[in-house]
Amino acid sequence: MPTFSDLPDTLPVFPLPGALLLPRARLPLHIFEPRYLTMIEDTLKTPERLIGMIQPRDSKSADKPHLHSIGCAGRVTAFSETEDGRYMITLSGVSRFRLRDEIEGFTAYRRCNVSWSGFDRDLGPTEKDPGLNRDAFFPTLRNFFDTEELRTDWESLKDAEDELLINSLSMLCPFEPEDKQALLEAPSLETRRETLVTLIEFNLRGGMTEDPLQ
Repeated sequence: MPTFSDLPDTLPVFPLPGALLLPRARLPLHIFEPRYLTMIEDTLKTPERLIGMIQPRDSKSADKPHLHSIGCAGRVTAFSETEDGRYMITLSGVSRFRLRDEIEGFTAYRRCNVSWSGFDRDLGPTEKDPGLNRDAFFPTLRNFFDTEELRTDWESLKDAEDELLINSLSMLCPFEPEDKQALLEAPSLETRRETLVTLIEFNLRGGMTEDPLQ
């Protein structure tokens, strides 16, 4: 198991709206843009093979949108190349990080100085959620999936461990980028589940609520 001293102080970052990576979870990515093809090639030459997934603050901003302050680093654990030069990779989530500042120049893709401080849970053991009431959670989740016309293997979901269940749903559910960021920044699995339930119930109400989401 890696420690924070094993992690680099700089990361290549991939600003991708709505793409959420969480520690100990896996995110498949299809890479085709030239600068990110170069980023993958450079990353594979490093001993850590880490890429920082991060949400842009304004996805409509063209070439260089402002970035959120917190992202999640993933290790490239699977890699294949298509005949036309695209890459299919899998990132395995290692730890969240806090963006300190951006490194200007040198590469076509973006690189940042980062801090790993404050994310001790991410390199620890798998988290449990003692407050998860599956009997109440799954009917609400099924209603949401029906409304969004989503499909899943319900038996596998019901058998999944707490962390795998909550983190997989957080990554896969079609929430807005800002909502994905809230799920990423949740300090514990329990608070992530509470945020997830709030978002599901909010969407089931058609996005209408008397109180603003926190």
